[in-house]
Parts: sequence; structure tokens; C-alpha cells
Amino acid sequence: MSETEAPQEQGWKVRILDLSGGAEDNIVEEVGVFHDLAHANAFARAYVRDSVERCRTPGASAKDVLSVWMSFGEDAVVIDAQEDGWHSANELDDFTATPATPMERDWRTLDPRRLIDAEEISLTADDSDEEDAGDEPFDPGLHNLH
Repeated sequence: MSETEAPQEQGWKVRILDLSGGAEDNIVEEVGVFHDLAHANAFARAYVRDSVERCRTPGASAKDVLSVWMSFGEDAVVIDAQEDGWHSANELDDFTATPATPMERDWRTLDPRRLIDAEEISLTADDSDEEDAGDEPFDPGLHNLH
């Protein structure tokens, strides 16, 4: 196993880059933490795939799509993954030549910020049970139906 395949101490992060130059150092944000490199790579790939599709217009050639993406799109880089990280340059020709399916573009389901730990769910359920216990006093002004 190479050094980049070993889990990072804090997990893997993906850096989103604004190709239009609108952000400082072109960095829009860093997304993480991904617990394995495969998850980070899949997120980066889907994110860029979606960005390319947002740059596609009806009837545009692959060259036109690439040109628009390089001017207005967003790239994604797995931080500290070197050659083991996914690189958009390896797939841009395919991405621009062939429209993506909705599944190929769905980076949101891979976003670790949306993942919920089972322990958090049980804590949330316990908290909501306490809130529903009727501890709040009744305020007739809030429930006036007239």
C-alpha cells in the first residue's frame, strides 16, 4: 500500500476550484471528511461530471463544452492524494464528448456532509422524545382559531 492509500489522519478532503477565477486562489471550498480515498475520488469525479454538464448547451461540440467548462466550470482535486487521486484531465475528453446520466452527476449522495451517523440518529430521536413530552406551557394566544 502506498503512502497515499493509507488513511489520512483527519480523513481525505476534496478541494473545489472555480475555473473562472472568481474565488481567491480559485478555491471555492474544501469538502470532507471522506474516510477512504475511493469515496473522495468518486465524489470528485461526480462533482466535475456535473460541472461539465452545467456547461453543456444543446448542439454544442465537445470542444465547445470543454472551452466553456475551462472558463466557467469547477474542478475538484483530492488533497494530498498525488497520483492515487482522481484527476479531471484523465476524463475530460470523455466527459465533454458524451452527456452524463443523472447518476453520473449525482455528487450530492456522495457528499460526506450529508452522511448521518447511526449514533446521531438515536441521539436525535431521544432528544425529540423529550421535547414532545409537553413541557411547554399552553399559550392560548398562539392557538386562537377565531
